[in-house]
Amino acid sequence: MSNGSGSDRSSPETPTTERREASWIGKTLFVRGDVVSSGDLTIDGTFEGTIEVGDHALTIGPGAEVKADLVAKVITIHGAVVGNVTARERLDLMANASVDGNVRAPRFAMADGAVLRGSAESGSRSGTQHANT
Repeated sequence: MSNGSGSDRSSPETPTTERREASWIGKTLFVRGDVVSSGDLTIDGTFEGTIEVGDHALTIGPGAEVKADLVAKVITIHGAVVGNVTARERLDLMANASVDGNVRAPRFAMADGAVLRGSAESGSRSGTQHANT
């Protein structure tokens, strides 16, 4: 059935199985509490609490200010984080990122200009590498 606008929302052109489930906390928001997400999450605002996104990606945007412990499959940080960071697969600290806390990830990349104040644990369990900064 058409709504007369020439587009049919139930058409196979946009199946719901191909939708990417993602959430976003915008620049103008301040959020305090615990977030548990079953999809990707991007934070561009200010957040205090804990964030866990399970087997999904977490992105901390360039202007974001986050005071939280972070847990996700893949974590990319462009902004400022105060808290411990645990990535189950990969952690990327981009050029303007700053982390005040301990980080842990099997794969860890830190761009020139990023700042880490804490310890880093990276690698497989049999070949774990430690660094203190």
